[in-house]
Amino acid sequence: MNRRVALKLGAAAMLPWTARESAATDADIGRVMTVLGPIAPEDLGVMLPHEHILVDFAGADAATPDRYDADEVVAVARPHLERIKAQGVRSLVECTPAHLARDPAILRRLSEATGLHILTNTGYYAAGGGKYLPAHSRTESADELAARWLAEWREGIGGTGIRPGFQKIGVDAGPLPDVGVRLVRAAARVHKASGLTIAAHAGDGRAALQELDLLREEGVSPSAFIWVHANAEPDAALHAEAAARGAWVEFDGVAPGTIDRHVELVAAMKAAGRLDRVLLSHDAGWYHVGEPGGGEFRPYDTLWGSLVPALRRAGFTEAEIHGLTVDNPREAFTVRVRPA
Repeated sequence: MNRRVALKLGAAAMLPWTARESAATDADIGRVMTVLGPIAPEDLGVMLPHEHILVDFAGADAATPDRYDADEVVAVARPHLERIKAQGVRSLVECTPAHLARDPAILRRLSEATGLHILTNTGYYAAGGGKYLPAHSRTESADELAARWLAEWREGIGGTGIRPGFQKIGVDAGPLPDVGVRLVRAAARVHKASGLTIAAHAGDGRAALQELDLLREEGVSPSAFIWVHANAEPDAALHAEAAARGAWVEFDGVAPGTIDRHVELVAAMKAAGRLDRVLLSHDAGWYHVGEPGGGEFRPYDTLWGSLVPALRRAGFTEAEIHGLTVDNPREAFTVRVRPA
């Protein structure tokens, strides 16, 4: 990153969004907001676009920071992050939403300790029958929800000063209930005001395509949308359809027992000419709040340790692998400031 762009990014982060727009004199200034502040997209390097460090499934009313020890979480998670840093990974997207133990302060500590770029999020998670939704979300309008999330973008999360680098929402299988529709519309309005990408846990392909329809109604490009857990949808035609519309199709859940399936999924997208819309990650981790020592922590090293070698054996080129692990996630999470 050259010094002029670095100074512009740093100064822009301190301004309200409307001021940043007027300060942007280049045609497009891309940046990524990490827990340590904004960086240039080219600094992301190899990126894991969907992982978890800390999760609490107690429910929105019960999942509070007094249920875990931050020092223990850091001690448990740090070796796993250092391991992927040694593999060449430079960036990790932490997808735990609000009310499931999102803790930006812990992420900042881990980023400082390991040198990894880490992103956190804003948004709400309605999957799981709404167990992880705060009470106000059941009655507030899309505009009211969007205002809450934009406040985190502009002012930081919970007094930490740490700003989200993307939005994380979650819905169950389609058709979406009212609250799911409002979450998608809220996310669309936040994107239009901030540029933040929408990573959406979708219960099935029908839900993902409905979310894309709602974004179209809101005037948001499908390229702002990541279909999370697309690997759980068995119909490859829906993957291709979402990608053809311009959405990102994320095959996460990479694990030792899924390598053949993930190669098959990626190969099908290549055959459809949509490899440039594919994201890969583990959806792994994490410190499980309520379990002794955080329970079993699934590592983040299978993608580079097993899946990438399998893709090479299947005939994928180094350029294609670079696209899947560097170019695609960089483009998916880059926020652009466009002059008015």
